[in-house]
Amino acid sequence: MEATQAQLLSLLDGKKQFTIPIYQRTYSWQIKQCQQLFDDILRVGNDVTELSHFIGSIVYFKPGNSPITSVPELLVIDGQQRLTTVSLMLLALIHYLKEHEDVSLEDETWEEIQETYLVNKHRKDDSKFKLLLTRKDKKTFTKLIDEIDIDGAYSKRVLENYQFFKGKFHSENVQAIYHGIKKLIIVDVILERDKDNPQLIFESLNSTGLDLSQADLIRNYILMGQPLEQQNVLYEKHWYPMEQSFGENIGALAWFIRDYLTMKESSIPNINLVYETYKRFLNSKNGIKSIEDAIKSLHGYSKFYVRIALLKEKDIDIAKKLKEITKLKIDTSYPFLLAVYGDYEDEQINKDEFIEIISLVSNYVFRRAICGIPTNSLNKTFATLYKRIKRETYLESIKAAFLLMDGYRRFPSDAEFSKELQVKDVYNFRSRNYLLESLENWKRKESVNAENYTIEHILPQNPNVSSQWQQELGEDWKRVKDKYLHSLGNLTLTGYNSELSDRPFMDKKSIEGGFDTSPLFLNASVREATTWTEDAILTRASKLAERACVVWKRPNLSDDRIDLYKEPETNKEQAVYNIEHYDYLQGDMLELYKNLEKRVLNLDASVRVEFKKLYIAFKAQTNFVDVVPQKKRLRLSLNTEFDRIKDPKGICKDVSGLGRWGNGDVEVGLENLSDLDSIMELVEQAFEEQVESI
Repeated sequence: MEATQAQLLSLLDGKKQFTIPIYQRTYSWQIKQCQQLFDDILRVGNDVTELSHFIGSIVYFKPGNSPITSVPELLVIDGQQRLTTVSLMLLALIHYLKEHEDVSLEDETWEEIQETYLVNKHRKDDSKFKLLLTRKDKKTFTKLIDEIDIDGAYSKRVLENYQFFKGKFHSENVQAIYHGIKKLIIVDVILERDKDNPQLIFESLNSTGLDLSQADLIRNYILMGQPLEQQNVLYEKHWYPMEQSFGENIGALAWFIRDYLTMKESSIPNINLVYETYKRFLNSKNGIKSIEDAIKSLHGYSKFYVRIALLKEKDIDIAKKLKEITKLKIDTSYPFLLAVYGDYEDEQINKDEFIEIISLVSNYVFRRAICGIPTNSLNKTFATLYKRIKRETYLESIKAAFLLMDGYRRFPSDAEFSKELQVKDVYNFRSRNYLLESLENWKRKESVNAENYTIEHILPQNPNVSSQWQQELGEDWKRVKDKYLHSLGNLTLTGYNSELSDRPFMDKKSIEGGFDTSPLFLNASVREATTWTEDAILTRASKLAERACVVWKRPNLSDDRIDLYKEPETNKEQAVYNIEHYDYLQGDMLELYKNLEKRVLNLDASVRVEFKKLYIAFKAQTNFVDVVPQKKRLRLSLNTEFDRIKDPKGICKDVSGLGRWGNGDVEVGLENLSDLDSIMELVEQAFEEQVESI
């Protein structure tokens, strides 16, 4: 490798051609960056005390042995954005001078500038151009040089930036700008074929990760080490079609590769480390036999990704279910769905089974959202779910995997889902339109789009409750409104929101466009009511919740079938203990324990209690607090590090390394019921820490 400081213009001087490899990203500088470069050039051009302005490095391969009559080809590894931008500025300067014969430079003509820095004189083919870009960039740039009208597909960035620079020239600044361009300094880095590793140099030049996206780095890594002919084949056959399929969502390409790696390795890489993770994945083989195999695999799964994430699925039935995934923003499921889509494509499952699996995903996530279960466990759940599939019982094994999840990964039961749905503040729920629309459209041939309707509060929102509504609700009207205003039982869809407004209930039913004549299913239960009271709201909520349990169905397998998929348990305690096992849990101490147990179990529906031989364990995913009954107190072990606990009263003890029964480094004692609130603040910290780590 040779690295020297040089004038940029001296790099362009002489018979040569800088070629941008096909795998390099297209020209991407925007007006903001062009403006900055222009300002810098004008400044140094006007300042005689500034002798140079450094703009970065240009890295390229030394030309191979070629006939003396040919134009040496220099393959650019880094610096194409700077090289292209300055060339566009030179071209704009040339055309300005050509069009304004009254304006001239001190010692050079526009012809001299063009023939010295932009074209190889007397050449007729592509070797005429000193800078050869790729694809649309190439066609647009060469047409600008040859002054051919640009029509059809063209490079927006090339044309836009050329026009920007051309619009900047006037008779007062032309000389200063050209002086400024002459002062541009670069680091001229020449690589030798078969000696220098372009990838290592490329990585060091882009070590900040700011210039190129993670996907750009991966593309260059895959293609850069291949022979030129193979680069072109792999790029044209696989990478370019993959990029094109993302369209304007090209930024999602890195996220796809992240999900692809998650699917392959069952672990989730940081989005900013996708390139490094992919390199390790590629080098560890993982069933990939060659670079062509690797890029072919990426291309294949990218087709599934754009259908799932970018809604490009052509099958109407599958597209309908995938749209639910995007509506609910379940992008954490993409690694799992990618793998399953691959199996569907390979005909390991049929279309109905594929649709049912997509439904299981949306039903699982939606039920959890209604039940208020934190979502931070979902990425790990879906990253590992595919490993639970049994090929011979594909669909059933997925159902069993969902049903065997417990704690914070649980698939809420009908009872839990129904209960939470009836009391939830649905009006302020993120997916309220999806909820109401899905309830309305279940088994309906002509679908209703909730976006075309307004959410209607049957009992009005107006804080000034009318006397008619107070009478309708009864003397306890204030409590009823506060409790049920935004609940499912009191919400519906209507196209007549302004007409219904705050009218009394019977008016809302009977006026034109009212509930009595509404064709919507959601309004049938309102039409049946003769008064709108707490009982009427609860009755309607119960009916809708019953329907919801069918719309967002939970899988159903017999215990015998589920047992077939249970993983063998190890080190399971053989003896079964209960509360009567503990000698000290009697009288006041038993009462104290029962109060503690009630408060801990009420933290969340996922919390459960297990009676061990020497202590009592409270678990979500695993133990977060263990209780050892003693003669005069309950000794609690909190499963957290001592320096993490917030203990304003200083009642905790560091027991790390002391060999206590129970899990965790923090110990605290509970002696009196009056201390329970303080103790629960500590217990809740251990619980929340476990939840956040899931």
